[in-house]
Amino acid sequence: MNFPFPAGPASGGHGSDASDAAPVCSAKGCRAPAVWVLAWNNPTLHTPERRKTWLACDEHREHLSSFLGVRGFLKDVVALEEWEQRH
Repeated sequence: MNFPFPAGPASGGHGSDASDAAPVCSAKGCRAPAVWVLAWNNPTLHTPERRKTWLACDEHREHLSSFLGVRGFLKDVVALEEWEQRH
């Protein structure tokens, strides 16, 4: 089973050239383009309004959502394009 790892900011992707890189999926080992933003919050660590983000491709959206959801962390799943327009 692949476990996710946290992504950088939803609009930036990974690495030192994040502003130039296309955002990629946060699933471990996946380098597919991100299509979704999974906004989450760990209530034991974060204030209620704080949102951390993971990115997901179509293939890993459900897996990553389930991973966060069973822990009670998942707050919202939004298309990357919509997220970028909001923020």
